[in-house]
Amino acid sequence: MSFIELKDLTMNYGTRSVLAGVHLSVDEGEFVSVVGSSASGKSTLLKIAAGLMEATRGSVTMAGEPVKEFSRKAAFVFQNYSLLPWFSALENVRLAVEGAFPDWPKKRQTDQAARYLQMVGLGAALAKRPGQLSGGMRQRVAIARAFAVEPGILFLDEPFGALDALTRSTLQQELALLCTAVERPVTALMITNSVDEAILLSDRILALSRGPGATLSPSIAVPLAKPRSANLLMHDEGAARIRVRLAEFLIGASGGNSRTRQRGDQAMGKTVPVEA
Repeated sequence: MSFIELKDLTMNYGTRSVLAGVHLSVDEGEFVSVVGSSASGKSTLLKIAAGLMEATRGSVTMAGEPVKEFSRKAAFVFQNYSLLPWFSALENVRLAVEGAFPDWPKKRQTDQAARYLQMVGLGAALAKRPGQLSGGMRQRVAIARAFAVEPGILFLDEPFGALDALTRSTLQQELALLCTAVERPVTALMITNSVDEAILLSDRILALSRGPGATLSPSIAVPLAKPRSANLLMHDEGAARIRVRLAEFLIGASGGNSRTRQRGDQAMGKTVPVEA
């Protein structure tokens, strides 16, 4: 049985269908990504999986139990940081630790928060408030906060989408290291509009078609050794094949013709022969 399982998931807003008959399963300890364009329903899918939103129809289970609310064993990383501006980086993380471990003494909570902030390179910024930090540093705080609660499940909502390319690359590597450094396996479900980001981090990838009535592609395994680097993936034939398969689904699902598919493949960094 899959650890997280979504069956026949449908989400409607009034007469508008956002998701239609979506099926998705994630095994324990697996990192799965869903890629798709903006406004395709990715965030809605993730929030339903996490128990933050209820679907119109279908079921969501976690470890065989129906998901009715956000699990205390889970953490959620948003795109927009979601930090309390009047607290320091340390206190933002400590408050999350307090929520997860209310019986811990305050010193232990503080030490836990400081440990994870140091792990993401913010050991010198513990006392700074979010307004004193760059966008990349604020997202490091958000990632540290997520891991400091020692989650069994991690939900990632385009966590690096608002960052510049260099900061995004750095934090992708830090996330990959954190996922493999924890003492027990972390099950991760991430949504992103970056195919390369998904290949860099994931064990499997699925593509979400453009709505209305978005559906998921069959899953594509990423059988590449970890840790991975963006530079190596640029020249890896296996990564190139995955890019093409995802592009074919995304463009085909939006009604693209052969020439459109060729342009899409070129944009993915790989050109494949297509019919004239």
